[in-house]
Amino acid sequence: MELREFFSLDAVQLDLQGTTKDDVLKELIGLLKLDEKSEGMLFKMLKRRENLGSTGIGRGIAIPHCRSLVVNKLRVAFGRKPAGVDFKAMDDKPVHFLFLIVAPPLEVSNQYLPVLGKIAQFGKEPDVPEKLSALTSPTDFMNLLAEKDL
Repeated sequence: MELREFFSLDAVQLDLQGTTKDDVLKELIGLLKLDEKSEGMLFKMLKRRENLGSTGIGRGIAIPHCRSLVVNKLRVAFGRKPAGVDFKAMDDKPVHFLFLIVAPPLEVSNQYLPVLGKIAQFGKEPDVPEKLSALTSPTDFMNLLAEKDL
């Protein structure tokens, strides 16, 4: 399983506009191109997940994730917020890089947790925050995943 096969160029946004956690979550959800009702349901699910504990894992990275009936297969998106946003991350630092993962409740391929794990591992690599900061296009993002063999 390669991480890059789950991403598409149109689900990569290198300049998120939102200034709050809710704003950037809504922007990330928008990258999945769902209908309005589905977007609203997904936002509620992600908020519920965040209320259990922030998905901000530190080093400027957050991995908001949930299972929801609004998708019929695993979907991912990546967003970058150069100025950072308060995500109540583990290290109390602003989040700049957000990886959204949404999977259906019952998933035959069972890739939700492996994808979540791979993204978390990717985020722990020493040079990753610096490389994510230097991206100039969604293609650069895909190339970085390829370079890291993800």
